[in-house]
Amino acid sequence: MPKPVTVTYEVFPTSDAVALAFAQLFAKHVEQAVKTRGVARVAISGGTTPQASFKLLADPDQPFLATIPWDKLYLYWVDERCVGPDDPESNYGAAKKLLLDKVPLPAENIFRMEGELEPEEAANRYEAVLRNSMKLEGAESPAFDLLALGMGDDGHTASLFPHTAALEVMDRLCVANHVPQKDTYRVTLTWPVINQAREVVFAIEGPAKTDVLAEVFAGSRNLDQLPSQLIRPSNGKLLLLLDEVAAAKLPAAAEIAGTPRKLGTLDI
Repeated sequence: MPKPVTVTYEVFPTSDAVALAFAQLFAKHVEQAVKTRGVARVAISGGTTPQASFKLLADPDQPFLATIPWDKLYLYWVDERCVGPDDPESNYGAAKKLLLDKVPLPAENIFRMEGELEPEEAANRYEAVLRNSMKLEGAESPAFDLLALGMGDDGHTASLFPHTAALEVMDRLCVANHVPQKDTYRVTLTWPVINQAREVVFAIEGPAKTDVLAEVFAGSRNLDQLPSQLIRPSNGKLLLLLDEVAAAKLPAAAEIAGTPRKLGTLDI
């Protein structure tokens, strides 16, 4: 039996509120990690919710630009499409345009996946990047201070798609994953690496996610069909930031007095 995990879900009235909540969480974890360990290591994903958060983090009218210790942040990626960094589909490219070009994050602190390379080479090189930048030894795994995920309406997360080979990989940090349903390859961190992060958060919004979210967290286990169920952090805690539409089929969350958010928990 897998170790029990407590899922805490915060429910916000709008997708914009989810994006702000993630930006605040990002800032909090960076600041805490820098205080505790001198640096912060964060792994980010693609998708619309992170992109909205990137805009907030880089907005001079928000507090984040001035308060985050950007020079102590080391930024990594959870997954990448097999395209060049200037391609509109690139996760790195979106982050560069919305965030990296606008904040004082040193170039040497940015560790992108090289999606323009042959997929296996890109995965091997990123595994080397992780080992070298984090000084990992042997079978040691990265421990990101914050790792951010989304979820597709097919139950995938990162680039761990249903019925794909990467779901079976437990002895690698990063792999090239063939995704037949999209007729492409992706480069992705493996689920055991994701589960070693100190904080794992899903940011999920919109009506396309309502049913799959309930299936993943309140339905039967079917790991091959719903890869998001593989995400069970080793610290026993998982955080979901949701809008009301996405959370509609989860057990009702309780009102938190004086705030726009609601709070619920599930044990999985």
